[in-house]
This record gives sequence, structure tokens and C-alpha cells, in this order.
Amino acid sequence: MTGPLRVGVIGCAGIAVRRMLPAFAASPDIEIAAVASRDPDKARRVAERFGCRPVHGYGELLERDDVQAVYVPLPAALHAEWTQAALDTGRHVLAEKPVTTDHLRTAELLELAAARDLVLMENVMFVHHRLHGAVRRLLADGAIGELRSLGAAFTIPPLPDGDIRYDRELGGGALADVGIYPLRAALHFLGPGLGLVGARLTRGGGRRVETSGAALLSTPDGVTAQIAFGMEHAYRSSYELWGSEGGITVDRAFTPPADHVPVIGLHRDGKTEEIRLAPHDQVAATVAAFAAAVRSGVRTDPGTTLRQAELLDEIHRSASYGAPVATVGTG
Repeated sequence: MTGPLRVGVIGCAGIAVRRMLPAFAASPDIEIAAVASRDPDKARRVAERFGCRPVHGYGELLERDDVQAVYVPLPAALHAEWTQAALDTGRHVLAEKPVTTDHLRTAELLELAAARDLVLMENVMFVHHRLHGAVRRLLADGAIGELRSLGAAFTIPPLPDGDIRYDRELGGGALADVGIYPLRAALHFLGPGLGLVGARLTRGGGRRVETSGAALLSTPDGVTAQIAFGMEHAYRSSYELWGSEGGITVDRAFTPPADHVPVIGLHRDGKTEEIRLAPHDQVAATVAAFAAAVRSGVRTDPGTTLRQAELLDEIHRSASYGAPVATVGTG
């Protein structure tokens, strides 16, 4: 590939307009070729803002010969259809999380991408932030001794009643939307051998999807991971790792703004050391990683993507459900 990667965007979702399109536009490795919407006026407005071509209809975008890769920010239930369509037409794909709502379908699409020598990357951005590499190095250097446990949580305040994340048919629910963050953190630090011990999900009053939950997981050698998630809560975005000689804590772990100064809390011998890092733009880093994967032909961690999909399905299948709780609507 010579020159910037020419990307087409299938859908004008909020995350596309707020985060990904600005990051594409700022990247020297990316050229935004086109933006597609089922609403021609919306496509035109977004295309004008980002200096690209508007396209009416998702299929029309895949007929263009100036699109080398596709970003899919559609509701989760539509990811599989349009990811496959893009792969079938020879396009690399950056798909919003989760890649699909079924681990068998995710496996099929990863296999299809590999067979066609295409990149299929899931847009889990926090793993590209330098913060988590620094935490991994502390663990590898024995900063807290032998790792014993991980705890991670991501919770957000209530959403407007009409938000698609409350829509079961569109693949909504707290597990896939926010639970994926602490689950991926557990996989990031403990590896793909992580297995489910048990899980609990709860539906808010009047909701048809789970609005909160928790799960206990473990590695084969007994390192445990406790994850919690929810979308009708006070905001929380953190993880902690505890070992035989100390602990590591991280706040604002999953969706920090680009100018945020990350702080690692290192707890040893009854004392806490704060390790401050330089700010890092994880959205820009994700875009760069996708372009680099396409350029090099090296696919980005498909094994973790698949294991994550398997665990999401297993949590859904095996979780017990708590009694519905009262929900405060936001209109």
C-alpha cells in the first residue's frame, strides 16, 4: 500500500462523528474517502464537515473503487452483516465492539479475514493507550510480586430512554456495551486462558436488556478476576491488580480524554507511590494501529478478540438474573 489508507465509514453514529472521524482526519496515515448513511441529508452534513464524499446507503459505499478499508460503527446487531459485506468485497475492517453478538459468527469473520489476507480489527481503544503497557512492565518486573487477583469496573450514568443500548433487537445491554471493558482488561493482563466461574446480571425496571452485572473469572492457576459493569450508575472506570507484595491501581482507565495525565498507584510496604505518565491519545493510537496493521499485513490479536466473544456469550448464557431494580428515566 502506498499513500494513506482510504477509509469509508458505514453509518454516522455518535462515536464516529465525535471520535473516530476527527481522528481519521487528523491522521497522516488515513484519508477519509466517503461516509455512508441511510439518510442522505445526514451523509451530506457529515461529509461536508470532514471533506469527503457522501453516500446514500451502506451497500453503495462498498461499490466505490476508492475505498480500501471500512469502519463499522453501526448498532451491534448489524456488525456481522456489514463486516462480512466489507470483507467479501476485499476491504479491511475496523469494527466497533463487539465484532458481532455471537462468538461463532465472530470466529467465522476472523477466519474469513485471515483467508482473504485482510485485517479485521475490533475497536477496543484503551488497549492502545501507553498506560497499560507501563502497568504490564511493572508486573513483569515483579513490582507487586506474584499476581494474585484483578478487579475491574466500568459503569456509566443512565442513558436517555430511547437510546439504542436499551434495545435488545439492536444488540443492546450493559454487558456488550460497558462490560466489555473490564472483561478485556482481565484478558489483557491475565491472558486467554481466563475462564468463567460465575456471573450475575440485573435488568433495570422496565428494561428488556441487562443494565448491570458482575462476573468472577479465573486463570487455570487460580489468579482471579472480578469484573463489574453497568449503565445506570455513577461513573466509574478503573482496575486494580494485587500481588504477593503489593498492588497497582488505575483510575480513568478505559476512556480517558487525550489530555488526561495517567496516574498509576503503586502500593507497597504500606506506602503509595504515584507514577505519572505523559498524556496519550488512545483514539489516535488506535487509528495508527489499524493503518499499521493494514500496511504490514499483521492482524491484531484475533485470539483475544475471539476469546472475549466466547466469554461474553458464556456470561450471557450462564448468568443468574437478579430482581429488577427501579430505574430513573432521563426522558
